[in-house]
Amino acid sequence: MARRSIHSLTSMKKRGERFAMVTCYDYPSARLAEEVGFPAVLVGDSLGTVVLGYDSTVPVTLEEILHHTKPVVRATERMIVVSDLPFGTYRTSTEEAMRNASRLLQEGGATAVKLEGGASVAPTVARMVEAGIPVMGHLGLTPQSVRQFGGHKVQGKTDADAARMVDDAVALEQAGIFALVLECIPAPLAGEISQALSVPTIGIGAGINCDGEIQVWHDILGLFEDFLPKHSTHFAKLAPQIRHGLENYMHAVRHGAFPTEAQSFDSKPSRRDILALLFEELDTVAR
Repeated sequence: MARRSIHSLTSMKKRGERFAMVTCYDYPSARLAEEVGFPAVLVGDSLGTVVLGYDSTVPVTLEEILHHTKPVVRATERMIVVSDLPFGTYRTSTEEAMRNASRLLQEGGATAVKLEGGASVAPTVARMVEAGIPVMGHLGLTPQSVRQFGGHKVQGKTDADAARMVDDAVALEQAGIFALVLECIPAPLAGEISQALSVPTIGIGAGINCDGEIQVWHDILGLFEDFLPKHSTHFAKLAPQIRHGLENYMHAVRHGAFPTEAQSFDSKPSRRDILALLFEELDTVAR
């Protein structure tokens, strides 16, 4: 089964068909995302804050993105897998950017890479695209620059900033991006940029006027209870269910209710046990 083409997202824009994306960082979540039918997923550097416990995305390394990209690719056959180029991996030189992006495709198996920035990174984008590396852009609140912004603040609020962002978007499209993430910008500005571009825009905190939407896995599934970004919502609340399951397990072990005979093995396993183990091993090999 062939993986989706990056151009399928542009086709969806032309048809006026909105699409959703979600971040994925491991094998089971990617399997679920593909079963649901997402056209694309992002192995985002957001893994730094929601998986690795960093205080921002800045500490995330290329090796960590590679590590998390590989299981997502192994879990999927159809979805476009986009991997973030982390902080410090693409602005020092075009050669370094090319080398790091190539690793995400060659070693990680990613379909494409994503990088942050506007006209200043357009020459690097053009070089990558010319070399056969699909690139997704990212404007607005770019998390790798959050220390420069002085926090997580809405971008593009003044007329000058908005005009500059439109120019950046056009420069990125001319450089060859196949899609553009717009994060935490005013909804009217997102609509203006979406109208100006032929490639799809993907919003996160950018209102309803983008061609698609992307959200962080842990946010939409309610895995964190102490913080929810304004641009997100809980489509499920898994943290209480997980806590309940863990408490039930702990209680069962403490009181001798688990494991039972059904989860135990005799010194001489029965034919049924042998067959069950054999099928389990075959299923593991098939995966």
